[in-house]
Amino acid sequence: MIKAVIKLGTLATFLMALSTAPTPAFAAGGGGGGGGGGEPPSSAYPASSYPPAAAAYPKRSGTKATHKLKKTKQSSLDDSTFGQGYRAAYATIYDRNDYAGAIEQLKALGHDDHPNVANLIGYSYRKLGDYKLSQVWYERALKADPNHVLTWQYYGLWQIEQGNRDQAQYHLGRIAAICGTGCEEYRSLAAALEKPPGTGLVY
Repeated sequence: MIKAVIKLGTLATFLMALSTAPTPAFAAGGGGGGGGGGEPPSSAYPASSYPPAAAAYPKRSGTKATHKLKKTKQSSLDDSTFGQGYRAAYATIYDRNDYAGAIEQLKALGHDDHPNVANLIGYSYRKLGDYKLSQVWYERALKADPNHVLTWQYYGLWQIEQGNRDQAQYHLGRIAAICGTGCEEYRSLAAALEKPPGTGLVY
């Protein structure tokens, strides 16, 4: 009985850290969707270190954890299979720029309702030029966690690419409400909004 309680406590701690942790973001010009174009050099973001272990994610002041996994899904996250698969898909996106391959990897994890997973699927579809599917996945990520700051950033960049600057400004306001104007996600989207419309930005 005591072992079961300890296991449940450990699992709850892991899930809380994983669900509140943002996917690593990049400054403007980074491969995580920042303005200015260009992927980060592989040496700067080695596949083995991103995303870091759940406990290594920094806490963001002002960010409220709202994403809760259903109890039926907790047992499937009890091992490191999900984390390993997620890191592999992350490397497929940011190290190899293989967005179609990453989509397959992410969907194979079986956790499409996890905001980090849905957000990266949306990002991958956006990089492939499928804006309709990208939007579906961004919406799915925000449904899972309305305070998922990285999705607000990526979706804001999607809005800019679609010419919806007012909507992108709204996304910027949402980011400010969640993590303030000093966080990386806010600075990246703000920098993209400062560029003149129609400048052919690549994200």
